[in-house]
Amino acid sequence: VQLVESGGGSVQSGESLRLSCAASGLTDSGHSGFCMAWFRQFPGKEREGVASIDTPDPGSPNPTHRPTTYADSVKGRFTISQDNAAKTLFLQMNDLKPEDTAMYYCAADLEPLSPLDHQWYSYWGRGTQVTVS
Repeated sequence: VQLVESGGGSVQSGESLRLSCAASGLTDSGHSGFCMAWFRQFPGKEREGVASIDTPDPGSPNPTHRPTTYADSVKGRFTISQDNAAKTLFLQMNDLKPEDTAMYYCAADLEPLSPLDHQWYSYWGRGTQVTVS
């Protein structure tokens, strides 16, 4: 499994950024349903969950339903989404604030019991820096 983030950068407060995460290998190993998420890490702190999205097994009763979860700090400003093939994960970040400045990571796993807890994720990208001034 490979996850490669892009889209980070430096912006002014109130501006927007869109992060992308190109995923490969998640379904190649026989995985069906899985969960993908964005985390961020501040210097000296643990990674914190930002948003997650479930990609259900194609054989499930409602395979197009993709539940999402958001951290309270980003609700109403950030939106997580995937392309239809679930090969690319996005994070649309609007109304950015200086406190959003962090390294942002894409993560994936089969069925994390807690979708915004980094301990439940096995696969990680290398991260992309977001700086808001």
